[in-house]
Amino acid sequence: MTSLDLDHDPLELSSGNASDVVSIIRGRGTVVPVVFDSPHSGAVYPSDFNHIIPLDKIRRAEDMYVDELFGDAPGHGAALIAALFPRSYIDPNRSLEDLDPELLADSWPGVVRPGEKARLGHGLIWRLCPPDMNLYIEKLSPEQVRRRIDGYWRPYHAALRKALDDLYMRFDAVWHVNCHSMPSMARGPFLNGGGQPDFVLGDRDGTTAAPDFVHLVRDCLREMGYTVKINDPYKGVELVRAYSNPARRRHSLQIEINRAIYMDEASFERLPRFRALKADLGHLIAAICEQAV
Repeated sequence: MTSLDLDHDPLELSSGNASDVVSIIRGRGTVVPVVFDSPHSGAVYPSDFNHIIPLDKIRRAEDMYVDELFGDAPGHGAALIAALFPRSYIDPNRSLEDLDPELLADSWPGVVRPGEKARLGHGLIWRLCPPDMNLYIEKLSPEQVRRRIDGYWRPYHAALRKALDDLYMRFDAVWHVNCHSMPSMARGPFLNGGGQPDFVLGDRDGTTAAPDFVHLVRDCLREMGYTVKINDPYKGVELVRAYSNPARRRHSLQIEINRAIYMDEASFERLPRFRALKADLGHLIAAICEQAV
């Protein structure tokens, strides 16, 4: 497996083998029905990306260090899954239908239903890098898109689905925490451009997780001194939608962490309080795992 160093320097990936594109760490000791996943922290850049803008601009799309921040999860018996590839290459937190027609050189043989993210250039495969910089000189062929889907998107979803299903079969319940980071200042046409809270929890307006689970996470974070909002401005996207069914005790919750509380957003350096945040997230992980048994 291609590994990332502790400084998160970008690496190059030459092929989309499953062991190279997804990190899977199973729970140690007493296993609990909890899965944490980090779909956007990947910094292994495929050799066929062929982007035309500087890498440091593209890397601002990464949820940098999020997999590391939740690294204590396996020690509490929970699984931790992380994408090694960057979301700008192909985004596992988008549906297969969320394709941007402007990105395609020829018609797509499958269903295309571009959502708001795709219309903004940030669909399944990104066309634009904020703020509205074209990633490519040429459009992508359907075959290029298919290779990314089969080599990266599908292995990630297969790993997450298997982890969740295996635990559900064993415990008749499973809790899924979908882990992200967010810019310190809200961006985009539907955001106000103001400062963000420390954390935003998303359950797609109460449809992906039981309220008591959401409130447990909210209260735990607030008790540690953090500011928390729910579904404002981030409600959750494809992964919490696809793998949740609260009526059947399958709960999915998205967590967004304000990057300014742990890293310098310009230099990508960790701040001195990075370790304190990781320790606090260790307490949160412990609380989530404790309620799951």
